[in-house]
Amino acid sequence: MEVERVLHMKGGIGETSYASNSSLQRLVITKVKPILEESVIGVYYSVTPECLRIADLGCSSGPNTLLVASEIMDIIDAASQCLNNHQAPAFQVFLNDLPGNDFNTIFESLPSFYKRLEKEKGSKFGPCFISGMPGSFYGRLFPRNFLHFIHSSYSLHFLSQPPKGLRTEEGEALNKGNIYIAKTSPPEVFKAYFNQFEKDFTLFLRSRSEEIVPGGGMLLTTMGSIQSDDPRNIWEVVGTTLHDMVLEGLIEKENLDYFDLPYYAPTSKEVEMVIEAEGSFSLHGLKIFEMDWDANLKEENDNSVIAIDEKTRGQFVSNYMRAVAEPILSKQFGEAIIDGFFKRFTDKVIHLMAKEKCQYVNLVISLTRKRV
Repeated sequence: MEVERVLHMKGGIGETSYASNSSLQRLVITKVKPILEESVIGVYYSVTPECLRIADLGCSSGPNTLLVASEIMDIIDAASQCLNNHQAPAFQVFLNDLPGNDFNTIFESLPSFYKRLEKEKGSKFGPCFISGMPGSFYGRLFPRNFLHFIHSSYSLHFLSQPPKGLRTEEGEALNKGNIYIAKTSPPEVFKAYFNQFEKDFTLFLRSRSEEIVPGGGMLLTTMGSIQSDDPRNIWEVVGTTLHDMVLEGLIEKENLDYFDLPYYAPTSKEVEMVIEAEGSFSLHGLKIFEMDWDANLKEENDNSVIAIDEKTRGQFVSNYMRAVAEPILSKQFGEAIIDGFFKRFTDKVIHLMAKEKCQYVNLVISLTRKRV
């Protein structure tokens, strides 16, 4: 699988696009905002640059893409006003994602973003320069000692490639019928996924340690798990739906047996272990919070949750999963199966959410590059 070519959210602004189905990710960013504020202010007071250079890794496209950059500017603007006669710095923001990302839609939104920024902040506010930086963050992207702050949300759970070690010496698939770690997966599958995560996350940290100035910071939000050798998550439902379609003769069995998702949801202990072993960063905080699959669909009114029917909940979850998964699934199984797949997937999600509480585990990791 050429991950750099096929791993991207569904582009455009259509009904099934990521831009139209990314409110869950926006809620995650909102929940993490207090930690973002603490991290950014710490870096700003420590470094106080004339131009604050920021990178958002795995930015995707849509309404969330410039949200974090805007929030950081608000944070720095308020912080600079607390310093006597200290004007906010200029901002240079780099938006990173794989080359298949819909950068065109992002660039088309920039004129209105700049206009809104000037209207809200005034002409005296430090100028802002935004550019794209396509490429994998599992490797170098920027010059040495260049960036002051790096943000990444809901991207690091995707690996650089499917794990090696998922085949026997004869080439037979070890994880038949599954696309990720599942209840029926042998121990070798978990080990292969963990090894790939360990390798990728180490490379990520090592690359960023070259690019961030001493004292600079990172805030990373990723999907995680409580017990990584049995991580009940939504991708298992994707796998069982594909398996059902194999049984119906709609998908070739070999196409499923040899499809391995480039994804891993680590535990907090696994994250801490890799950070400590790599050694370039100090871990300031690692927060864990859980969130329902349909968290942002629920509305509060007078401190009570308005009831939403099961079909609406299931369709909501299916829509945002389609925006994430359609490009990689259509590449592996063909575009012709997509509509039928997500109809079946929706039904499974409705049934599952009616029986049990379905939640994502989120890890929020705050790091500072050590001063040599």
